[in-house]
Amino acid sequence: MKDRSRKPLHSPRVTKTEIIEKVIYLRQHYYFGPLKIQMYLLRYYGIRITASAIHRILKRLGMNRLPANQRYRPLKERFKRYEKPIPGHNIQIDVKFLDPIPGLTPKKFYQYTAIDDCTRIRILKIYNRYNQKNSIEFVDYVLAKLPFSVHSIQTDNGTEFGPQFHWHILDKGIEHRYIQPRTPRLNGKVERSHRIDDEEFYQMLQGIVIDDSKLFNE
Repeated sequence: MKDRSRKPLHSPRVTKTEIIEKVIYLRQHYYFGPLKIQMYLLRYYGIRITASAIHRILKRLGMNRLPANQRYRPLKERFKRYEKPIPGHNIQIDVKFLDPIPGLTPKKFYQYTAIDDCTRIRILKIYNRYNQKNSIEFVDYVLAKLPFSVHSIQTDNGTEFGPQFHWHILDKGIEHRYIQPRTPRLNGKVERSHRIDDEEFYQMLQGIVIDDSKLFNE
């Protein structure tokens, strides 16, 4: 008599086919790593799977190494400033802190600024606070004002551009990229526009007090 196989008919450790398909899709189309795939599956599909399990899936399928054009490159090669040829391909967003005028007003204001990498179209708005709630309101304002669709948005790593802001952008089908920490030059266009604002507007106020953010935005 032939011995029967002791292998179980169903293994609780086997990952479902539809989950594997989603992992493959995210790897092939977005080049996500295991941690980002794990985060994406939980947020958008309610799927709980460990990053190590995702890594094993990718390794088994020979997808644990990214294509040559997506692999790690030195910082100097990865972060080069160049013009984007298509309107909306990349929007730089940053916040300028407007200090109170000593002896005149104790209030601080915060200028949110967005600038398109290609057309240099610039949109700005003043807020009483800088936080994720205002960042989300501002990015929605920008998207409504721009005459073209937006592919990606670039910000620094400030708390005002934290997880709520990040996922809000992704939910709209727009890529959100953080620049390398302590490299404001990578947001060079919006940073430069802030310097021009200082030189050509704020320094020219000469003590005139505007104590209401609504007046700035009119």
